[in-house]
Amino acid sequence: MNKNDVFEIEITGMTDDGSGVGRAEGIAVFVPYTIVGETVRTHIIKVNKTYAIGKLLEVVVPAQTRVKAECPYFYRCGGCQLWHMDYSEELKFKQNKVSDCIKRIAGLDVPVSEIIGADFVARYRNKVQLPVSNEGIGFYRRNSHDVIDMDDCLLQSTNTKKIIDSIRKWMSEYDIEPYDEKGKSGNIRHIYTRSCDGGIMVVIVTKEDELPNKKELISAISDTKLKISGIIQNINTRDTNVVLGRKNIVLWGREFVSDKLDKLNFEISPNSFYQVNKTQMLKLYSEAKRMAGLTGHEMLWDVYCGIGTIGQFMADKCGMVVGIEIVPEAVENARENARLNNIKNAEYYCGAAEKLAPVLVGEGLKPDVVVLDPPRRGCDERLLNTIIKVKPKRIVYISCKPSTLARDLKYLNSNGYVPMKIVPVDMFPRTAHVETIVLLQNRNM
Repeated sequence: MNKNDVFEIEITGMTDDGSGVGRAEGIAVFVPYTIVGETVRTHIIKVNKTYAIGKLLEVVVPAQTRVKAECPYFYRCGGCQLWHMDYSEELKFKQNKVSDCIKRIAGLDVPVSEIIGADFVARYRNKVQLPVSNEGIGFYRRNSHDVIDMDDCLLQSTNTKKIIDSIRKWMSEYDIEPYDEKGKSGNIRHIYTRSCDGGIMVVIVTKEDELPNKKELISAISDTKLKISGIIQNINTRDTNVVLGRKNIVLWGREFVSDKLDKLNFEISPNSFYQVNKTQMLKLYSEAKRMAGLTGHEMLWDVYCGIGTIGQFMADKCGMVVGIEIVPEAVENARENARLNNIKNAEYYCGAAEKLAPVLVGEGLKPDVVVLDPPRRGCDERLLNTIIKVKPKRIVYISCKPSTLARDLKYLNSNGYVPMKIVPVDMFPRTAHVETIVLLQNRNM
């Protein structure tokens, strides 16, 4: 097989990122925007020893579940991967992805419950981070850092478009330069908004401390007549793919935005984690709370707790909540949120979970139930070892990446914690991502 060859292949599987998989010349060919059961023509754009990557030229025999993509940028933008699928096919793909990882990586024969689907597949994101470059403002092209200039994104709030348009106009009128990733010149790196019940937080990420024409920026955003909670400059001087720097300057309003989840109120700062899909978040947390099996007396560890949402959602059924989080701003938010919600049985500690957990155990804070909600890389083995040693009755593991979840489940299972229930939750419709909740029971209790 050579680059630029053209083949007609049948799609027989899917990759983790939502590309279809077929075979030609004896090797696997990954083709984005295809569905299992389809026959397609593909142009080979990259060849490795064991696989090739193809560009979709034509769908010769379409799947019955193929639909016309609603988003006009879909086949250019890398933000979404699944607009070409009927939503039922998307849920099937995500369910199968979780099942496959549990069997193949974890080596476990545990049934995966039916995925909890979303009520809305568009306009569900409360948070949007858009890179800014000389090409425009939008999302990156698939597998690149080329920005696709976009008028709108169907996953974001309609209010976000108004804010982006106001910032475009401000940049044009006052010759504000976007950041050039290659030349390391310019200033505006990203625009980040979070839309919540308390208003919209607008964050301008800059390369430099200096931001010219700030008054005019505030005026431009104010002219949208939207409910703005705050306008913040975040400074990121590093040569990195990480969006946010550590320094925030409030240009107008507050450094946080507030949101209501069920009966609870939460304040969210720019650097703090908060689920992007509020409707699905409530389903996710409700399922996690049921799995935790709390009776009102347990000590609950909320590890990677962020601003305290999960632990505070469960606090009414706990004796005590102990939150562990590495981001200082998030810990401050968590403590303030506990005060706002009149939760007196929660304490929060700042530090790396794998280092802090043994210290807390040494101080006598031994958990009965542990909730884990790690980043995509999963849990540090040192943290898992600490949890295993203190022998909680149950672990509720919330994961945003099935492969690292499966790796950690294999380790926990080999050390006495048996997966009892696995429930996928679609937090991110039209993308290849899927959230999963797992209940693990100490086999000796």
